[in-house]
Amino acid sequence: MKEKFLNYALNLIQQDHPEYNSTQIEELRYGLEGFYLTVTKSIVIFTIAIGLHIFFEMLLMLLFFNILRRTGFGLHANKSWICLLASTSVFLIFPLLAQHLILPFFIKVIFSIIAIILIYLYAPADTHKHPLIYKDRRRRYKYITTMNTILLAILLLVVQNEVLANLILFGIYNEIILILPITYRIFHHQYNNYKIYLDSLKQS
Repeated sequence: MKEKFLNYALNLIQQDHPEYNSTQIEELRYGLEGFYLTVTKSIVIFTIAIGLHIFFEMLLMLLFFNILRRTGFGLHANKSWICLLASTSVFLIFPLLAQHLILPFFIKVIFSIIAIILIYLYAPADTHKHPLIYKDRRRRYKYITTMNTILLAILLLVVQNEVLANLILFGIYNEIILILPITYRIFHHQYNNYKIYLDSLKQS
């Protein structure tokens, strides 16, 4: 089903824009694949969240996560079912946990400082299918992701609602996990794929 959707959409795009080269088509494929997976996952996750009465909490955590994900990027699962299983677990378990967890203020401060440092060091993290080959783009994404993390960290520290603070924290750290080199290593993915891509261009 996914391949049918991607092939149909890309055929339409190529008919309207025959000037697009193979790199641009691959970028479009990556974006369309992400869109398709997001929609299909969302239907499943939203349905279960409604049944568990955590729809609003899940939606907030998803929002905070995606604020960083859209410029920080990070690891993607190789298979759709793994992505669905992981996303469903994360965006249902953590909103449930957020309703019962109370963290001291100094712990929130420590977690916020660590988060900002890790985001600055490792964002953006690209993938084999979507290498961030342009240095200025990587620099821009790093700046945006770091600034958004700082803003979310400030919000985390000033809000009085413990559930909301936990959801912000979980959203931030779920993105951090996906950009860490050790996560790529655990799941046998190449890290800094833009370097591999640029090296292959030099050798060709």
